[in-house]
Amino acid sequence: MPRATGVVESKSARGTVAEEEIFVEIRIGISHTGRELSLESNDSADAVRAKISEALSSDAAFVELTDAKGSSYIIPTAGIAFVEVGTDQTRRVGFVA
Repeated sequence: MPRATGVVESKSARGTVAEEEIFVEIRIGISHTGRELSLESNDSADAVRAKISEALSSDAAFVELTDAKGSSYIIPTAGIAFVEVGTDQTRRVGFVA
């Protein structure tokens, strides 16, 4: 069965299989407001940085990001004040003895 992006399988010392979900936290500040957009993505930190950098350097009107739950965010590049991209992290999913 094919695995979702950002999911790896690991075994404990007892042989119990658990899945680890890889995610990165992203915070985007919006200009002229005191608000931030926060989301978790299954893309790697490098992939997120590349996508945002490409949109800003090519004068694209917007950048589209997808969070870990599948929701899409379309962000106007003119309104981006800052972008904080965390490091790749893992989260265990399932039961491990």
